[in-house]
Formats: sequence, C-alpha cells, structure tokens
Amino acid sequence: MVTTGIRKSGALKLFAVLTGACASLLSATLPSAANPQLVVDVSSLKVYEQREIYQKWYPASLTKLMTAYTTFRALKSGQLTLETPVVMSKNAAGEPPSKMFYKPGQAVTLDSALKMMLIKSANDIAVAIGETVAGSEPAFINQMNSEARRIGMTSSHFVNPNGLPAPGQYTTARDLAVLAITIKREFPQYAAYFAYEGFTTGKKNYPNFNMLIGRFDGADGMKTGFICASGFNQVSSATRNGRAVVSVVLGADSLGGRADESARLLQLGLTSSGAGKPGLGQIAPYGETRDMVADVSKEICNPKAAKVRSENRDEGGRQKLLSPYIHEINRPLNLVAAGLIPGTEKVADAKGKDQTETAQGDVANVPIPVPRPVF
Repeated sequence: MVTTGIRKSGALKLFAVLTGACASLLSATLPSAANPQLVVDVSSLKVYEQREIYQKWYPASLTKLMTAYTTFRALKSGQLTLETPVVMSKNAAGEPPSKMFYKPGQAVTLDSALKMMLIKSANDIAVAIGETVAGSEPAFINQMNSEARRIGMTSSHFVNPNGLPAPGQYTTARDLAVLAITIKREFPQYAAYFAYEGFTTGKKNYPNFNMLIGRFDGADGMKTGFICASGFNQVSSATRNGRAVVSVVLGADSLGGRADESARLLQLGLTSSGAGKPGLGQIAPYGETRDMVADVSKEICNPKAAKVRSENRDEGGRQKLLSPYIHEINRPLNLVAAGLIPGTEKVADAKGKDQTETAQGDVANVPIPVPRPVF
C-alpha cells in the first residue's frame, strides 16, 4: 500500500511518501496505448490530464534531470561552484554518443558542463559531472537515488547519470513530474540551463534537442530522451501570464510526435481553469502492469517505424511538426558559450604527444556503438 501526501519545507512543498514493500520488477512489452503522459500546474499541483502515470518506464536521457538536480543540491551546499573544473576521466570519456568526445584530462567549468549535458545531452559530460560532485560515479548514483527518495519519487531507481540502457533503471511519469516541479520550485536561479536554444564552443554549434524551445510560446525547459526500449520521451515546462505547467510524454513514436503531444498538453494546462481537477498527490497508484518496466523496443526500433520517421521529414531533413501551437524560428538561434577551460585544450597521450581538442561531436560522423545513444 502506498500513501501520498504533501508537506512544506520553507517555501517549497516537497512530496512525502510512505511506502511498503516494493513489488518485484519485471519487464513488460506494453501496447502504445499505454504510453504515459500528464500535465500538471507547478503551483497548485492540479493535474489537467493524465494517463498511466504510475507505469514504470525507462527514462533514457530524462535521467539527466536527476543528475542536474543532484548537482544543484551540491551547489546549494557550497560544495562546489559553477566555476569548479569538471575534468574528463577515462571512465567518462568511454561513454558512447551522444557525447562531446573530450579526452581524459581535458576540463570544462561546471557551468559549461551543465549546458553540454542539458542541451546536447552529452553522456560523457554527465558522468564527469557525477564524478566531480561525488568523487566517483557509484557514489554519485547513490546520491541520485537518495535525493529521489527524499523528494518523493516513489517508483524510480537510477543506475547511471546519463540514462544509457541498463538493468534496474526506471521511473514513472508521476515521478518525473515531481522531479521537474521540485527543480522549478527549489532552484529557479538555474532555470536558464533548461531553456537555452543551443550553445557554441566557438568551433561548432549545438542546437537544443527540445523542439519547443523558441517555438512554443512560453516554453522554458526541460529535457528530452530516447532509447529503443523507452521510445521518445520528453519533460517540458512553460509559463504564461504567471501560470507555470509541466508536461511529461513517454514512449512517443518520433521526435516530432513527442514535441507535438508535449505542445498539446502544455497548451491545455496553460488555458484550462483546473476547476475540479485532482491534485498530483491525490491520484492513488493504479494500473495492473505498473510494477513492470515497459519495453517498447519492438514498436520503436523496427524497419517500418524507421521508414515512417524518415518519410516524416522536410526537405532540410528536420522532423515535421504538426502542432498548431508550434511555430518556426525565423532567425538565428540564440546560442550561449560553452567549451574547454583555456589551457586544458591540449593533453598528453600515453606516448607523451600533445592531443588538441577537435570539433568532433556530430554523432552522424562517428560510428555509434551499442547501446544506442540517448537524446
């Protein structure tokens, strides 16, 4: 049995949950109709629409929201600053794409690292951030799970900082909403990291994978993610006329599909009265398969689905967006700067030769190893 409540800590309402024994986790292949989603008001916690919000799901790169939150907590404690160097380790550099392709010994500031992780979804940077915060990747993962429990993410567990496929990593739409709302309430000073249209290293530009930023009125975050087992995931936030809402879409069939559905949910939340709607904490756990981790690989990663996604692109190769709430950006992207700390561009390899930073980072130009990249 699970009991959910809400408590205050200063000005911040945190989600407190008492849980009994956890059910054993299985893997389930669920139909696309079960794909979880919801939209919730950040202030009132009113849920305007929801479906299967307790169904366990692979988070993919939405994991990086927890990595960011855990890092913000370290910043708040004074343990480190935005100027703290994040040094690329051999362990971090070995992560598969999407990544920055920096070499062991090269370093960026934590400020740059957060931009790279949240905009480009760089897997190597996510691990390097974790190592910087906690001293090692395993120690950071422990912190992630501790923070998740503390804020009331009752059905989530993390096994890495970047969301690459791994046994035992799962979350729910409800828990992701809890995380997104907590970030927005507790750390408004870091809101810009989720809202940048892109960043530049001076050698290469990286646009945000979130197709709502700059294209949906009021969009101000937060993160996208994809692996075959999860489908296309997105946590989004938007603010208009003083009202802030968060949406979660899990298991969409394409980049464009997750953006269109996210836009629909955000528009609903921003324009509905909320009268008679339940609060997030009032929705009891439900769903016969909620304790199984859904796997939609067969639906998402097959030749037919790939062909449909390929055909649903415009002349420039971009995913077509069908939502009436999304408009084009008819100007250059507003890019922020992020790159290596001056003086760390060159590192010595095993033979003592200097290795200089390259402009690598375009996944299309490098072989992508298994597991598939998350973004």
